[in-house]
Amino acid sequence: MVFNKRELVARHPRLTRRGAYRDVLDHYLEILLARPGAMRVSTALAAARAEGAFTAAHEAFWAAARKAHGDAAGTVALIEVLLPHRRLPAEAVQIGITAAVKAGSTSPDVVAIEARKAEAAARDPEPEDDKDDPPPWTEENAGRVLTLPPRRAVLHEDRRHRRRWTAVTIC
Repeated sequence: MVFNKRELVARHPRLTRRGAYRDVLDHYLEILLARPGAMRVSTALAAARAEGAFTAAHEAFWAAARKAHGDAAGTVALIEVLLPHRRLPAEAVQIGITAAVKAGSTSPDVVAIEARKAEAAARDPEPEDDKDDPPPWTEENAGRVLTLPPRRAVLHEDRRHRRRWTAVTIC
C-alpha cells in the first residue's frame, strides 16, 4: 500500500521474490498513446487479460474502434477509454463501454459520459418513497403569491461594522 500522508494512494500486491515484477497496464497508458502499435504485444496488456481487468467489453470496443478508425487511431481510442479507470470505478467504466458499443459508438467521450452517469446512479440512488416530496403543480394553487419574509431592520451594530471608503492621498 502506498500512502500520501493518511490517504491511501495506491494498492499493489507485494512482490515476494527478488527480481519479480508486476506489469500494470495503467502505468503504461501515456507511453502507449505515443506508440499505439506496441499495445497489441505489450506484456502489461497480457497481464491485464490474465487478471481479468481487460474484459470482453474492452475487446469489443477495441475491435469496433479499429474497424472504424484503423489500427493506430482505434488503439488510441481504446487507451483514451482506459484512462478514466484512474478516476472512476471499474464497474462504471464497464457500463460506459458496454453502452457505447451497444449504441455503435467508438468515441471515448461517449464512454466517459456513460461511465459518469453510471457512477452517479450508483452513488445517488433514486428515493424509494415520494411521500416527502412537495405536491405537484395544479391550477388551483397557480395563483397563490409566494412572498419572502420581511427584511430585518439594520441594527446599530451592523452600521458600525460597515466599511467607509475614504479618499487616500499619497504624498
